[in-house]
Parts: sequence; structure tokens; C-alpha cells
Amino acid sequence: MKIVSLLGSPHGLKGNTARLVQLVIDGAIDAGAQNETIVLKGKTVKPCKGCDVCHVKGSCPQEDEFEAIKGQIQEADGLILASPNYIFSVSAQLKAFMDRCCGVLHCLGFQGKYGAAVVTSGGGDEAPIAGYMNHFLMITGIVPVGAVWATMGAIQGDRFPDDIRNNAFSLGQNLVKAWKNKEQPKADITTIMKDFHERMKQLIIYRKDEWPYEYGYWVRHHGLKS
Repeated sequence: MKIVSLLGSPHGLKGNTARLVQLVIDGAIDAGAQNETIVLKGKTVKPCKGCDVCHVKGSCPQEDEFEAIKGQIQEADGLILASPNYIFSVSAQLKAFMDRCCGVLHCLGFQGKYGAAVVTSGGGDEAPIAGYMNHFLMITGIVPVGAVWATMGAIQGDRFPDDIRNNAFSLGQNLVKAWKNKEQPKADITTIMKDFHERMKQLIIYRKDEWPYEYGYWVRHHGLKS
């Protein structure tokens, strides 16, 4: 299994989020996976301009690393999203990447992959952010297998408590297990993904003349009748 881990932290590989996601990665590697961690530093992926070119041509005209990162994810089997809690949401670095995935979202362009979410915070409220990240995975076609988080203000020293370490390591192993076994998502996740599939299908049909690339993608990959 090939995994891409997107780390949306300005602290890069030296921060708490990096340390926590590495435990998840360790679990995945222990289960036989390969991982590539990509640090989103701010200039790596610029904010979306809302130009609609991705819908028309299938790629973004901005000169940054988004298209290369998107390609790496498309070639992988799994995606881990990792972010600190910044004002009750993901970091600007990760949000910029998510916003740029508008075309991916319309096409469910990451379909068939499995994913997970990792969050750290100073004082709590990680669960809604993890839920948001996993929802993003679902609407791009990825089956989420879970999440792990840590409230750093409640931890003494540099070492994560054993329960968090174990949960993170197990999450990585479960990610690989889900991929190997081609596990089907739980009923509530299946409902969300099916409903969004139908929503995007109707949107693409409605905008087929304006968004030729995405309409063609649905014909080629989702069985839409041309």
C-alpha cells in the first residue's frame, strides 16, 4: 500500500502534529505500507482563485505544487490528513489544499482510496475538526477509517501518553487492513458518499456544456451516459 500523508503545519516535521502523524505512519509501515509525507508550508499550495479552469480543462493554471501533489495522491492507495487546530478548523495551509480540490470533489477523483485524519491542539475541541477532515475524504471518494487527536495542554513532557500512542499506531494499521481487505464503509458513511455521488452527478449533467472536462470524466470513470 502506498500512502501520502499531507502535513498542514507551519512547524513542519518538528511540530506536535508531525510527531503524532508519524505514529500513525509507523503503524501503517508496520503493517506493510510505504509512506511519503508532504509538508504544506504555505507557498506549496496557493489559495484557490475560483477561476473554474479545473472544471473546464482538468487542471489548475496556478504555478505551484498542487497538481504534482494531486497526482501523487491519485497514484497512492491511501491519504492521511494532519493539521493543528487553528481557531476551531484546519490550518490555512491544509485548507488551501482542500479548496483547490474543487475539481477533484466534482469528479470524486480520489475514489477507491482509504484515509484517516490526525489533529493536535493546545486546549481541545479536536473532534469536530477530525470530522471535517474525514468528511472531506468522503466527498472526494475516499473511505475514512478513523481519526486520532491529542490535546497538548493536557500532556506533560514531550512524549504522548500510551493511549494516544496506541490509538495512533492502531489507526495506521487499520488503514492498511482496510485497504488490503477492501473493507466497505459503515452504513452512515456509505449514505453520505452515495448522496454526494448523486449530487455531483446531477451537477455535472446540469453544467455539462460549461465544464467539458468534468463531464467527460464522469462519462469515462462513473458510467455517465453521454
